[in-house]
Amino acid sequence: MLSIEGLHKRFGDKVILPSVTLDVGHGETVVLIGPSGSGKTTLLRCLNFLERPDGGTIRLGGQRIGLSEQGRALPEAELARQRSRFGFVFQRFNLFAHLSALDNVAAGPQRVLGLSRDAARARAQVALEKVHLAQHVNKRPAQLSGGQQQRVAIARALAMEPQMILFDEPTSALDPELVNEVLDVMRDLAAARMTMMVVTHEMSFARNVAHRVVFMDAGAIIEQGTPGDVFGRPREERTRRFLQHLHT
Repeated sequence: MLSIEGLHKRFGDKVILPSVTLDVGHGETVVLIGPSGSGKTTLLRCLNFLERPDGGTIRLGGQRIGLSEQGRALPEAELARQRSRFGFVFQRFNLFAHLSALDNVAAGPQRVLGLSRDAARARAQVALEKVHLAQHVNKRPAQLSGGQQQRVAIARALAMEPQMILFDEPTSALDPELVNEVLDVMRDLAAARMTMMVVTHEMSFARNVAHRVVFMDAGAIIEQGTPGDVFGRPREERTRRFLQHLHT
């Protein structure tokens, strides 16, 4: 589904991603773990050109993302269409405060995909049911808990019918008692074979839900494998130190 080859990103003189190569299979849940500042969020943001990579290629479903096959920059309208093939769930919910949950979710299908208002709202209703918010569709963000707002954000991503969803620490802004309601929705999506790449510090989610765990440090992939291998039998000393630090 996703192929990343030699992805390179720098900010000024600072190299954030020296050269990342990674594939994600259809229906796979890949969880990125690693210390803060290891490049995980930058990697996600480069995939759909929220940050423009400085080198390398990204393909989603075989199609090159962000550039033409000849390496030329795409017009903004074409880039927006490509971005819509990725769902993106941020740490902060980024909902429109003046719109209901239903209209927050319907906005993308209507404005980006060109659906009619009724068709977009019907699709939004289905997406909100999938995240267990059918009773709250007419509430505005201020009337919802943080966990409910993040589930609206997940529904917003689902309503675009993306090929893949990227999650950037989706529970880090939540009170501890609200974390599980978001993780439960993500578990449902993994069970339904939605292709997902997840940056998280929730190690129990990585251990129990991921098909593959990728450990990053200093912008590089240090180790990857099944949760059993990475958590139970890490090969690299740097991975062992990171996991040991979590347990102390």
